[in-house]
Amino acid sequence: MMVLHHCISARSFRPLWLLEELGLPYRLVVHPFPPRVRVPEFRDINPLGTVPAFFDGNLRMTESVAICQYIASRHAPGALEVSANEADFGAYLNWLHFGEATLTFPQTLVLRYERFEPPERRLPRVADDYRRWFLSRLRAVDDAVGQSPFLCAERFTLADISVGYAVYLAEQIGLEAAMSDAVRGYGRRLWERSGFQRALRAQVEAAEAQGVSTQAAATLDLN
Repeated sequence: MMVLHHCISARSFRPLWLLEELGLPYRLVVHPFPPRVRVPEFRDINPLGTVPAFFDGNLRMTESVAICQYIASRHAPGALEVSANEADFGAYLNWLHFGEATLTFPQTLVLRYERFEPPERRLPRVADDYRRWFLSRLRAVDDAVGQSPFLCAERFTLADISVGYAVYLAEQIGLEAAMSDAVRGYGRRLWERSGFQRALRAQVEAAEAQGVSTQAAATLDLN
């Protein structure tokens, strides 16, 4: 069985959401944030000390978008992917990686230098610069979803899970008011999906069963 190590609403939410969308069997292990500090033995699970940590037999993976690609290709080929012979294949790949590399990364800096560092190490200017950086890159999403319900191929794909998580995170850290109506509407469509709702419930139920706080005030692994 596939095993996913997760912190509440961290980037490991991407593969969790996908697993629920596909209805695949898996085991969810929830850790307090940051696991490398709160659970010293976690480095035996993932030497990086970060989540996600994903296992499928002897395979270990640690990158959220790569895990999604692996799960979809290995366990549900074609279900939420865009194939190489489709016109939107290139756009699909670009959005898939845009969600993490371009949209999630600046948000981690906002959180780190505005909330998570000790007061003497906080850098409001850095946080503000990367907040604006994120919002400027979000315009690409605005352009895409202002014309279509989803990012590419006229259907829900892994690209929407990748970018959708970044939009979800932005809402969680208070950036919703700065987003366009089109992006907020896109988020609402994603949050209404039964797979997304099941993933939200799954992380809470697993955390409660495993004695882990369900608060998501500090759920990004920033180092």
